[in-house]
Amino acid sequence: MHENPIENKELNIWEALVALSVVVVLLTVNIFFSDGVLYAKIFGLVSSNNTLIALGEGYTNQLILLTGAIVAGIVGFFNKVSFKTMLEETWGNFKQTFDAIVILALVGALSGTWLISGIIPTMIYYGLQILSPSIFLPATVIIAAIISLATGSSWTTSATVGIALIGIGTAIGINPGMIAGAVVSGAYFGDKISPLSDTTNLAPAMAGTELFTHIKYMLYTTVPTFAITLIVFTILSFNLETKGAADVTEILNTLSSHFNVTPTLFLVPALVVFMVFLKAKPYVAILAGVILAAIFAVVFQTNVMIALCGTDNLTVASIFKTLMKAVFVENSIVTENEALNGLFTSKGMAGMLWTIYLILSALVFGGVMEAIGALSRISSALLKISDSVFALFASTVVSCLAINLTASDQYLAIVVPGKMFAKAYKEKGLAPENLSRTLEDSGTVTSALIPWNTCGAYQSSVLGVSVADYFIYAIFNYVSPFMTLLFAAFHIKIRTLNNEYLAQKIVK
Repeated sequence: MHENPIENKELNIWEALVALSVVVVLLTVNIFFSDGVLYAKIFGLVSSNNTLIALGEGYTNQLILLTGAIVAGIVGFFNKVSFKTMLEETWGNFKQTFDAIVILALVGALSGTWLISGIIPTMIYYGLQILSPSIFLPATVIIAAIISLATGSSWTTSATVGIALIGIGTAIGINPGMIAGAVVSGAYFGDKISPLSDTTNLAPAMAGTELFTHIKYMLYTTVPTFAITLIVFTILSFNLETKGAADVTEILNTLSSHFNVTPTLFLVPALVVFMVFLKAKPYVAILAGVILAAIFAVVFQTNVMIALCGTDNLTVASIFKTLMKAVFVENSIVTENEALNGLFTSKGMAGMLWTIYLILSALVFGGVMEAIGALSRISSALLKISDSVFALFASTVVSCLAINLTASDQYLAIVVPGKMFAKAYKEKGLAPENLSRTLEDSGTVTSALIPWNTCGAYQSSVLGVSVADYFIYAIFNYVSPFMTLLFAAFHIKIRTLNNEYLAQKIVK
């Protein structure tokens, strides 16, 4: 993927919008008129009793994105773009996202090993005693924010404490969509302002400002948005209808009777967070969590392992088979409490394949759209209508959202508008931190609100809650772009270029 957006003078705005329009129309029909199985119905992958056949189930979004890529490719051919260029851009996307794919697969392994080792049940057990329903949602936001701030990764936050918080909240009867929205809100607050975050470093690099200048300037819009998020979740907590103390006691008894619940198990998630905090690669930290959890499963959960093995005694072969099953395929631990059985099921790496296919399909679509110059053309069209300061901010926001929707990648949503609008901000006499802040307020955080975006697909898969279910509760994520527009409209903390600033840049 090129750092500078590809421009194609042969392509006009209407041609640039063709593939996007096809994808939007097909997604709309799929969601609202075809029960999410549009292609299954078109190609006869539905049997007479209305059940889905083989691969007809659940892969329509992937096929729609690939259809959009084909349409974009056809448009490109008619506008003198070679097939080689499209392949190069797509391959560049694959290379850039390889680590994310590995992380996603390892998260599946993590969820499986953390289940059979008793880590997730232990988190739920102690969490039920600490996090009461009256403070659960705002506490979830704060916990996720702290972890994400320390690690610089919303993905790691969701894959560790996020999974545990979903389990705890669901056990006491809180809507999983609410919990996931709180996790995502907190995770993206930390990810957005942490100096360890990749997007927090990317945005100022694209805009042409310093990292800590960028972080300091972001606080003006981020802190009010986070405060609004906490207030809303506090109000929601007051109106929750949750299970009573008797139900919680029953859940605690079920957990302690099926698992060896011990605080020692917290060493595994603590290790993962600590390794990421020390700037270890996320996939290295998660792999360490998988390996240590597998060891802990053998040491601390002998009864669980015996039950899963289906034998009276553990052998090296049966242990290996059970651990591999937890890592790669579905595992279930059945209890007498039906409410907990859903929590005690993990699909391992296999459970992540749908999301991985979706991400790969999105990368193909985004790569072809970038190669034919469509993303650059759409951004240029928005730039032409930015005749005022507010219009410039609004165009940046819309551009970030459009690229998150079309290219399905938050990095492109920062890189492309960052390169396209940097000159315009300078010509308006605006300091580059205005642009970097707007890129984060509208590019980074909204990526988790789009089901086919890599971030939306990841959060949905890891947390086990669809984007549609947590969207309305991801308050921080959708309030952020409105907050940055509010500041622009009333000219609040809009820093301008001055002689002193220019002199500092010249000296540097």
